[in-house]
Amino acid sequence: MASTFEVQNISFSYEAIPALCGLTLHIGEGERVALLGANGSGKSTLLRILDALYFPSAGSVTFKGDTLTEKRLQEEEFSLKFRRRVALVFQNPDVQLFNPTVFDEVAYGPLQMQWSKQDVMRRVEETLQFMSLAHLRDRPPYRLSGGEKKRVALASVLVLDPEVLLLDEPTATLDPKSQSQVVDLMQQWKGTAKSVITATHQLEIVEDIADRVYVLEAGTVIAEGTPSEVLSNTELLLRANLIHAHRHSHDGVVHSHPHLHGHARHEHEH
Repeated sequence: MASTFEVQNISFSYEAIPALCGLTLHIGEGERVALLGANGSGKSTLLRILDALYFPSAGSVTFKGDTLTEKRLQEEEFSLKFRRRVALVFQNPDVQLFNPTVFDEVAYGPLQMQWSKQDVMRRVEETLQFMSLAHLRDRPPYRLSGGEKKRVALASVLVLDPEVLLLDEPTATLDPKSQSQVVDLMQQWKGTAKSVITATHQLEIVEDIADRVYVLEAGTVIAEGTPSEVLSNTELLLRANLIHAHRHSHDGVVHSHPHLHGHARHEHEH
């Protein structure tokens, strides 16, 4: 499988606080990969590095064979192509949405790419229809619901038809219907040329959105495997703080009950 990202032994700190520590991973073309980890494990920082918003203090990141450095991203031609090909959707859509209307929000990226007015209009209309947002085209984004804002944030990057989608907790804080709509959309990319890298701690969606999983803890990769391999490894999930053990007593016998955060399944150990 051809490589999309090669991440070699990268480190990154916020002032003196380490966020990534010697992290290595590989993303192939057209792969759907989940980055699983508790809050503070380094998932969001890694996505920002893959999007060349941050740069590692040590190690290297290559995209399709090109090493991502501050100097490289200052080259206008490379930067424009990279921003067209790789898109990040932030966890909080309010960080991403700043235009006066939904239409303007979705049109912003294509305009920055210097597309013709005709191409901008066509792609924006197609994307609004595809994301079921056409009826909200003239609404200010700040007046939308959480689920609608998330769909607009997604539309604002999907309009560019990127090769790589980086999604930071795409279903967090959404109501069940909106969460289901986002997962359905992500399932449509299976088997396409798009590489989709999703940071999440919601175990219940992993099998639907990923073919391969990396588990992060304290800024490094502690495990890698298929969704079924990772989700069935209770010891690993406990270590990564993705589930927690409840202890309770029945008739004088103490039971340990691993509980999956936000997950429908319960497993009992006696």
